[in-house]
Amino acid sequence: MSLLRSRLAVGVMGAVRTVGVMALLSTFCGVLVAGLLIPVTTFVGVTSHSVADGFQNLPLALRDTPTAQRSKVLDSDGEVLAYFYSQNRQDVSLEQISPVMRQAMLSIEDYRFYEHGALDVKGTLRALINNATDGSTQGGSTITQQLVKQILVQRAKNAQERAAATEVSPARKIRELKYAMSYEEQHTKDEILENYFNIAYFGDGAYGISAAARHYFSVRPDELDARQAATLAGLVKNPVRYDPTSYPENALDRRNTVLATMESQGELRRKVSQKALKAPLGLDITAFSNGCVSSPAAFSCDYVRRWLMKDDALGDTPAERRNKLETGGLTIQTTIDMRIQKATDAAVTDRVAPTDQAIGAQAVVEPGTGKVLALSQSRPMGNKRDSGQTYINYAVPKKYGGSNGFQAGSTFKTFTAAAALDKGYPASTTYLSPLKKVMPAGSYTTCDGGGTGKWNVRNSTGAGTFTMTKGLQQSVNTYFAQLEKLTGLCSTTTMAEKLGLEFPSEDEVGPFTLGVSDTSPLALSAAYATFPARGRYCEPQPVTAIANSSGNVIQKYGADCERVMEEATADTINEILAGVQSLSGFGAKLQLDIPSAAKTGTTTNNRAVWYMGYTPAAATSSMIAGANRFGQPLSLANKSLNGSFIAFDAVGGSSLAGPMWYNAMSVIQDYLPDKDFVPPTSLGPPPADTPTAPTTAPPTPSSPVSPAPPTTGGGFPGFPGVPGNGGDPPGNGGGPPR
Repeated sequence: MSLLRSRLAVGVMGAVRTVGVMALLSTFCGVLVAGLLIPVTTFVGVTSHSVADGFQNLPLALRDTPTAQRSKVLDSDGEVLAYFYSQNRQDVSLEQISPVMRQAMLSIEDYRFYEHGALDVKGTLRALINNATDGSTQGGSTITQQLVKQILVQRAKNAQERAAATEVSPARKIRELKYAMSYEEQHTKDEILENYFNIAYFGDGAYGISAAARHYFSVRPDELDARQAATLAGLVKNPVRYDPTSYPENALDRRNTVLATMESQGELRRKVSQKALKAPLGLDITAFSNGCVSSPAAFSCDYVRRWLMKDDALGDTPAERRNKLETGGLTIQTTIDMRIQKATDAAVTDRVAPTDQAIGAQAVVEPGTGKVLALSQSRPMGNKRDSGQTYINYAVPKKYGGSNGFQAGSTFKTFTAAAALDKGYPASTTYLSPLKKVMPAGSYTTCDGGGTGKWNVRNSTGAGTFTMTKGLQQSVNTYFAQLEKLTGLCSTTTMAEKLGLEFPSEDEVGPFTLGVSDTSPLALSAAYATFPARGRYCEPQPVTAIANSSGNVIQKYGADCERVMEEATADTINEILAGVQSLSGFGAKLQLDIPSAAKTGTTTNNRAVWYMGYTPAAATSSMIAGANRFGQPLSLANKSLNGSFIAFDAVGGSSLAGPMWYNAMSVIQDYLPDKDFVPPTSLGPPPADTPTAPTTAPPTPSSPVSPAPPTTGGGFPGFPGVPGNGGDPPGNGGGPPR
């Protein structure tokens, strides 16, 4: 009796299910007729009313929305430096997808795709019957319906809209059907299939068939074979459950289901199918890094990104620019030369370790164009501070990297010399330059007419009678204190501003010529690039062109240059600073095989040393600055750099930063054109107040002068110890470099 009752119950349930199926089909068909054929019909029931009302209010067509595509950043040779994306996708045409991949997708998702319209009634009814009668779940949506759903999800601007696009309800299904019908009227079947392949999500961050093929198998989509195609086609149903990197067994089962389906439909020969069924997944993963952390030129890449985030060409607001950068499928052509980048990376990391209490950095700029060729620093990109990692870019100005910069020391003397030369004062301008000198209050006048206080200035590189040539080459502080007074403080600071340097008004004081202002390696390289460019300053520029996802150039960037000094002025500076690279100069051991020039820089309390060297084709700043793990300044004296102890008297521009410059430039010179500096012409008659050599003068010391101890008195507010500026290098006395 119990067995009979059980069978009777099963029979009753079967009958009920059958009746339910018929009722469901009747309702479904009624909804379709009412919604698709007679949109103004009043539906029966609350749900039907809701569906009908929503249906009438729908737009007639689904507006195409561009899919989010990844942007790529290229170096100067067209090689990929980085990708930026919110969704890793790159659209391809249907012809760029292998035939077996197309067939695999159709076989498992919509075999009758080319035979039916937006709605496959036969497939939908079959799915409804199977789902209702045996409890299994079988999809009935066509590829067009799936595409419409994905477009609606892509268009969603917030969580509420995304929920509406994915809710399980008759209203959503009817809405998708109407959109799908309109979409089929406006697109060919091939266009629909192509769009579907490009919008579909294949799991593990791969959007679209191109990204999926390259990510899972490291091939182009037109190179996919049957085994690979079946794996990818099986993913779209549930990209998480069938993700082969996380659930390989699920992925293998699903792949085999696709292969068996293709064989049963006659789309794959049995021999091919059986061979593929026995094969492993055969993954060959290619990871697509997002952003600059994994880039071979991480901080050059980061500078490019931040530079673009300030470019109006990508949008009016930062949000618009970021969206364009991460979804626009842009191709960004940069000026970064990886040959030069590798040379600067090697030079910096060889000299300064990531966890040292110092930061090493270099920046290379092309004179005459402003192209940024390379940026390097000793602290790698990342968030592991204990390992020396950082996201602060110490090689660029604060607005592009977050660093306040470091004082540039005596490299600023060149700006005073340039201002003087541009006023007509010749390189022979001569001053008695004692070891110590007092510049009385009122010696300097700021650009707004204000006065300055008393300044006690002293040398560490000798004393005697110096011309501008020797005074600049030997970096004589007391000489430049006098030349700055002659030229005018405002003329000196104005020249620095013309060369792209930025500084607060508080820095407009007598010691400005000694480099009391913070700057960055990139800013200093761009400023010094003006001299080999014969007086034309060019804004640093890391990008030359941007193309859209179709490959059409939408923005070009030319050189942004301006004449800021006479050619004769720049040529004279080149001739003077070439002497630093001579056998008698501080850079005697740093000479290249091509013409070069340089200026050293050492700051107060030895917190930073610089070697600002250049050739006619490349200006390269080399900086080593003492800094704790937070980037706050420290003295370099008695610290270790990559395991080597640095004593006080070893802290100098030519002795510390100079070798790092040479290690990079000795390689880079092989990539530069064979050019020479232009010999200077006459500046014209000198001004009447040009100082000349006195009839008697104290001799220049023949032995090195010991470095003067730092002082705290007599300086300018905010610049304690400036009078004791160490010169370049400390204690050198104008002799051979250390």
